[in-house]
Amino acid sequence: MLNRRLFLTQAIAGAGCAASGSVLADQSSSWLGWRGLGRDGYAGQGDWPGSLSAEKLQLLWERPLDSGYSGPLLSGQQVFVTETKEKSDEVVWALDAQTGQVQWQKRWSGALSVPFFAKSNGDWIRSTPFCDGSRLYVGGMRDVLVSLDCQPGQEAWRFDFPAMFGSELPSFGFVCSPLVDSGTIYVQAGGGLAAIDSQSGQIRWRGLDDGGGMWGSAFSSPIMVSLHGRRQLLVQTRTHLVGVDPENGSKIWEQKVEAFRGMNILTPAVWNDCVFTSSYGGKSLLFEFEPSESGPWIVKTRWQNKTQGYMSSPIIIGDTLYLHLRNRRLVCLNLQTGQENWTTKPFGEYWSMVTNGQQILALDERGELLLVQHNPKEFQLLDQREISQQSSWAHLALAGDMLLIRHLAGIQAYRWSAS
Repeated sequence: MLNRRLFLTQAIAGAGCAASGSVLADQSSSWLGWRGLGRDGYAGQGDWPGSLSAEKLQLLWERPLDSGYSGPLLSGQQVFVTETKEKSDEVVWALDAQTGQVQWQKRWSGALSVPFFAKSNGDWIRSTPFCDGSRLYVGGMRDVLVSLDCQPGQEAWRFDFPAMFGSELPSFGFVCSPLVDSGTIYVQAGGGLAAIDSQSGQIRWRGLDDGGGMWGSAFSSPIMVSLHGRRQLLVQTRTHLVGVDPENGSKIWEQKVEAFRGMNILTPAVWNDCVFTSSYGGKSLLFEFEPSESGPWIVKTRWQNKTQGYMSSPIIIGDTLYLHLRNRRLVCLNLQTGQENWTTKPFGEYWSMVTNGQQILALDERGELLLVQHNPKEFQLLDQREISQQSSWAHLALAGDMLLIRHLAGIQAYRWSAS
């Protein structure tokens, strides 16, 4: 885990320097994209307070917003957050991290109505942006990617996927959260996977064409990994897991993953050169690989079980995996064997989770925070606290002692400290 995050820190720092010559914001005070630096939910390695009490977790400021699912970001002294305004426009806000005061906002027309059976989850902006320290990359519902300067919020470029590729609009909107690595943006949009120059906005390559629309258009987000010493993009489409060469978009390996209506949503995870995923209407699986220098890698199922993930992405600590399931329970799995260590009672429909390698901090979509001890033997809930009566589907952000919560009616900033 540590080596992988060091690798990612260097790669993203290269992207920030390529964009502006600046140094990337200090990682200890930043949360720059979907699930943090390594897209694995890790939020540093230091000790956390053992409580969510008002004494330990203090509200610094809050600001009302219209609805949005995008997770908030923290880059140095700036907070970035999005909303869908008046069911017609998308808005990006830059706020002062200490006070919540507005630094700038950017607004564009971007509404999209999702299919009736998904209406309960809203029509508002979904993709969590990415910040490389100098620029912010925002995915809008109508399949557009917008690059904004962090200071003072001017638009650097815009990539309209349907206009560029003639692709069908994604029926559920732009869901994937962009990834920036070594000056390239990798994103599942425009009916496939695209690599875009982060400075110029020019396309570098495009692959994994899925047709977009209702049955294409990914729900997951790519991550940069190293498997058996080979650097690659780990990509979950609606139907397959794929290892992709980041230089040219060619497939290194591919594995079909069954899911009801292509509901492969969570971000896959890497453990000991193996890949874990879990799908709605499918099962949980751990894949292992036989690398090849001359052809596609061979993919084998190391184990599988009946647990079904849904929207929540897993946390891995050592040989233990924690996953919030379709049935709303938290399960603890032994990654060596795939056996269930324990399963909890039902909670809400969705958890976003972060960890320091010792505890897990989870945000339940019902507006509750839960602090859970890493314990393969039993579920150990250390504390629980309601922080909002609003639905809280956006991924929480934690950097240093600052915690950001985006619920459907606004954003809250907390100081979480032992002192």
